[in-house]
Amino acid sequence: MLERPYVAVVGPGEASADELAAAEAVGSRLAHGGAVLVCGGLGGVMAAACRGAAEAAGVTVGILPGLDRAAANQWVALALPTGLGELRNGLVVRAADAVIAVGGAYGTLSEIALALRARTPVIGLSTWRIHGVEAASSPEAAAARALELARRHD
Repeated sequence: MLERPYVAVVGPGEASADELAAAEAVGSRLAHGGAVLVCGGLGGVMAAACRGAAEAAGVTVGILPGLDRAAANQWVALALPTGLGELRNGLVVRAADAVIAVGGAYGTLSEIALALRARTPVIGLSTWRIHGVEAASSPEAAAARALELARRHD
């Protein structure tokens, strides 16, 4: 039996309407592809991705910066409080077999850097242009590529 791939979706907590729509579509596609969605568990891109996955009967995991499980967005199925603040970004990407970055501020930049350092594949949708980040043309393409790479990741 194949293990389910874990894909992290990272992006800003304060996101644009386009970023939210893209993240929700990514979450839905990942759930339909059988992936466990991992994120930071809060709002913006994280909530939109979780909403898309949850509405498609997917599993969502939120690795929270604080100590309160109740701080997780309503679509997180498994809330993991860390008390680590933004340092939890490393846990988000280390838990994943692939990462999809949607939009992004500095927190997203840190997650991209940590993922690349760990040799975890990163797919980008309107995010930082960095060597090693594979740009995707659509949420569907990002999810498909992340699923493919996650299944190959060591």
